[in-house]
Amino acid sequence: MFIVEELQLFLSPETVRFLQLSSKKGMLCVGSLSQVVQLPVPVCHRYKYCLGCILARDPYCAWSESSNEGVLLANQTGDTEEQPIFSTRAHVFQIDPATKRNWIPASKHALTVSYFYDATRNVYRIISVGGTKAIINSTITPNMTFTKTSQKFGQWADSRANTVYGLGFASEQHLSQFAEKFQEVKEAARLAREKSQDKTELTNPALNITSHQVLPSPIISSNGPGEDKLFRSQSADVEISTEKERLKKMLSEGSVSEVQWEAEFFSLQDNNNKLVAALHEANANVDQWKKQLAAYQEETETLRQRVAELESQGAHDSSSENNKEELSQTLEELELLIKAKDEEIQMLKSQKCGRWEAEGEREETLQKLQELEARNAELERRLHLAEQTLAETLAEREKEPVTLVTVRSFQR
Repeated sequence: MFIVEELQLFLSPETVRFLQLSSKKGMLCVGSLSQVVQLPVPVCHRYKYCLGCILARDPYCAWSESSNEGVLLANQTGDTEEQPIFSTRAHVFQIDPATKRNWIPASKHALTVSYFYDATRNVYRIISVGGTKAIINSTITPNMTFTKTSQKFGQWADSRANTVYGLGFASEQHLSQFAEKFQEVKEAARLAREKSQDKTELTNPALNITSHQVLPSPIISSNGPGEDKLFRSQSADVEISTEKERLKKMLSEGSVSEVQWEAEFFSLQDNNNKLVAALHEANANVDQWKKQLAAYQEETETLRQRVAELESQGAHDSSSENNKEELSQTLEELELLIKAKDEEIQMLKSQKCGRWEAEGEREETLQKLQELEARNAELERRLHLAEQTLAETLAEREKEPVTLVTVRSFQR
């Protein structure tokens, strides 16, 4: 167990019953059976150097260059702010540290994600702040890789923070811009590292001379076996640390692969949900079209009755031709409507054929559509028979007394 700090919360020793963190106030509430105290979470005054403030990864604190001290990030002034190299907005996610498979959203809304250049340490960072908390504070290294897992989602692994960050963008263009800037900044970080190494070699010539004078002979201890054991232990520590770094890198790469498959699964699941929604919409359209077809059938039956009434009355005069034209026009309009509905039914059939997620519903709907087509064909046949009968009746009774009858064209 590692003790960071010991605090006396109450005047008399009492058992702590509950702890609650208020992120808005930046206070930690500690309560017992008799009293409650509030402790400030930010401890910016403890950081005496910029390096200590950065390594602490305190989400509430920042380092002020002018005052040379740690300050609250919420109250930062111009001397603590730097102009970003590139900024965009995206939904920020972090990999679940327990499972290394699921994404945990860092906020409910999209945040501003920016590239910054730290001139004091000669490094590049990706920073995103949500309220008073730093959501992302990732230092870019030359061995980092930004991977596009879908059209609007990308991720990268940060071995120093021991996590994987994921960004969901509003469009593919924003993702491409961020990925291109990542490559540029990574190349700049590589050049900056090489430049700093060159400066180190130039400012330390004694180290260079010594390094060139080292011979490939075995090291001999001049003061006995104690120093030899110390050298061997140091070499073993270096090998162990190198092996740990290699294993950590392999684990990170494996986690990235798993996350990529997870993101691809979410993308396929999203597409499946869209197809199911489209299928439900198509089913709703089928029901609506069935109701419309029933209304058309009712109107057609009414029209047929009117035609029968006309035949019984035996109206034959000059106005019969006009009535016949109106009736023919009405019949043509009805045929056009039926043809349009047939096209809609064919379109619905083509849409239903592509919905492999609901084969059972598709077959049932196709059967209903076939029944509707049969009914439409029967209606068309009846209409043609009615028209032929009307024409024959009009031709037979041209010489009989004329009676004026007005046939009312049906409205759709």
